Amino acid sequence: MSIRIKSVEPDGLGAHLGLKPGDRLLKINGRKVRDHLDYQFRISDGSLELELERGSRREVVGVEKEEDTDLGVEFEDFAIRSCANDCIFCFVDQNPAGLREALYFRDGDYRLSFLYGHYITMTNMGSKDLERIVEQRLSPLYISIHATDPELRRELFLYGKDDQLLTKMRYLVDNGIQLHGQVVLCPTLNDGPHLRRTLDDLLPLTPGLRSVAIVPVGLTAHRQGLATIPPVTPELARAFIADYPVLDQTYRHSDGGRFVILSDEWYILADEEVPSAAFYEDLAIEENGVGQVRAFLDRFKAERKRLPRSLETPARFTIATGELAAGIFRKHIIPDLNAINNLTVELATIRNTLFGASVTVAGLLPGRDFIEQLAGKDLGAAVWTTQRILNDSGELTLDDMTLDQIGERLGVPINVTPDSIQAIFQRRIHG
Repeated sequence: MSIRIKSVEPDGLGAHLGLKPGDRLLKINGRKVRDHLDYQFRISDGSLELELERGSRREVVGVEKEEDTDLGVEFEDFAIRSCANDCIFCFVDQNPAGLREALYFRDGDYRLSFLYGHYITMTNMGSKDLERIVEQRLSPLYISIHATDPELRRELFLYGKDDQLLTKMRYLVDNGIQLHGQVVLCPTLNDGPHLRRTLDDLLPLTPGLRSVAIVPVGLTAHRQGLATIPPVTPELARAFIADYPVLDQTYRHSDGGRFVILSDEWYILADEEVPSAAFYEDLAIEENGVGQVRAFLDRFKAERKRLPRSLETPARFTIATGELAAGIFRKHIIPDLNAINNLTVELATIRNTLFGASVTVAGLLPGRDFIEQLAGKDLGAAVWTTQRILNDSGELTLDDMTLDQIGERLGVPINVTPDSIQAIFQRRIHG
């Protein structure tokens, strides 16, 4: 095991040691360096012995440096560990054909959970993984739970044996690793008494297990050959929200803090107001769809005070979003923008034809849907939408289109914003 150097800073420590792109770092102070996290953990000491592979030879280099000073090198990306399960509701299995290869990969890597907040199962975690997480303090981690009953887990995960979930979670929380859990709720499969069993099993893991977010299952139009799962309808969402106060009061941290929490999608599906910011109690899981809408609305409320009351010259643009968030914009955002003198803002609701009508989040809209549903319309100076339609590098939509390509077909620029209306005005509306 090793990591390969991609580039070397000209004036960095690595350059003074003669490191070059292509060299491999094998060990630091006799301990293997498998990836970037090992490197960051082991490089902090002031006195180091580096074992390197340079071409066909190995060298050992001694280094004396200031503590926490690194080598000034960039490493190639590490190989991502795949998920060991075949969950019956896995979104990867519901992708249509013809997308880029990366979209069919099931990420089950605890390193990405630590680095980026990805929810992962723990099925492929062995004792050495757990020990490493504790040693390197890879906290918090985000765990896909779904059910705790071993037999039900086998049915949902299509995994052949008990993966000892609760034992693994107990080890981590007993050793100071904070966890956030998630239950993807599948009607008739893991709800009702199954959900109560899951929460009963998880509550003793508090306070190390900080939260359990309940998320409605996402189903696309591409489930041919997959298990039948009933959808979460608006009626079911309203009923579940009505039952939530009992769950909320039954399952609490010992200090009274909230433990079970619902994702924003429940409230939007039910056409109900999302809770206030205080409800989320600083859980910091917005990026996973819990409190994200409230954070956006509160941010807009603060931004609104800094928006102009009037524009010098008339301006017009279009905000485009998915069906799920359209009502939020129509009720809370568009009226305030159109109250600005000399400004007209249109709202365009984009239907998802790639994944099907049941997938309504803006972040899964392909570029082709913007083109097919907006081309030929009077869109004003530009179209604005969320940056979530793009991949992590901010370059491509799910169907591999760039913003420039979409804009060329629309006849006006299409711009993205990081959940900020003020950013539109900072870029002079047309971008």
